[in-house]
Amino acid sequence: MTTVDRLSLGNEEFEGNNSSYVLRGEGETVLIDTGVSTPETRDGFVSGLEGVGVSVSEVDAVFLTHWHADHSGLAGFVQEESGAPVYVHEDDAALVAGDDAAWKAMDDRQRRLLDDWGVPDGPRDELLGFIESTSDVYGKPPEVKEFGDGAVFEGAGTELEAVAAPGHTAGLTCYGVANEVFTGDALLPVYTPNVGGADVRVEKPLASYLDSLVRLAGRGFGRAYPGHRNPIEEPSRRAVEILEHHRDRARRVVDVLRKDGPLDAWEVGARLFGDLSGIHILHGPGESYAHLEHMERAGTVSSFRDGTVRYEVDDPEALDDAFPSL
Repeated sequence: MTTVDRLSLGNEEFEGNNSSYVLRGEGETVLIDTGVSTPETRDGFVSGLEGVGVSVSEVDAVFLTHWHADHSGLAGFVQEESGAPVYVHEDDAALVAGDDAAWKAMDDRQRRLLDDWGVPDGPRDELLGFIESTSDVYGKPPEVKEFGDGAVFEGAGTELEAVAAPGHTAGLTCYGVANEVFTGDALLPVYTPNVGGADVRVEKPLASYLDSLVRLAGRGFGRAYPGHRNPIEEPSRRAVEILEHHRDRARRVVDVLRKDGPLDAWEVGARLFGDLSGIHILHGPGESYAHLEHMERAGTVSSFRDGTVRYEVDDPEALDDAFPSL
């Protein structure tokens, strides 16, 4: 029999406490996700493991849902202490492994998009300073083992199925275990994961995420263990709720453009989310961009370049066709 214990780990840098999961069975211990690599979180992680009767050196494998530091930051520490392999989807693997070329390519694209989105100099400088000041939370990069969608692993007395759920990041992967699923940030119980800014490498970010929601809803899992907060007892229902949330947000974007357009992604984000600070200077216009890009391909809005990329409403009736029905 496989048991599951949840470790709640402190996280001051991003979105609040993280959940790391400890699976045990048949003499093996598997981790799904770790926390940020700060001394405080590492201490909490070690004591949390000890609280469920496990030492770091006893971990047999680590499975990461995605590359963000609040999920991957301590993977290198665990590997160093235990020798455990660290598994991550091939589309996020280079970032987790600390590949310089991959990080530079993302940084270059991020800066180009900040220009396109119209992020002003002051918030832009604040954002880049925040990113630089938190770079150490990624910790020592582990050696990683890459896999693709549908891969199946054996560990802790059970099978783990890799269920790709891109959108929040390019390689975000859920792990199905029997009738339950570990979702990282693909499904969250209270707020919705950012798309557009959280991983600027993702092409068609909102479309990718909507497809992931449809996929998760269709699997009919009985319970989800998310990367933040408590378990989700009806994950299919939650997936539908998040999909409808994005449909409603798209309608709000259309209303903003009708009232005040043409606007760029920063200006739309300011009207939707108000003042932004820290990482949200990236996430706010990124979320707006994800919706604008999605609606442009559906014919709801069109864009033109006037210093920044600006959007205006073309055919609001085309909006509903851009969102799947469940």
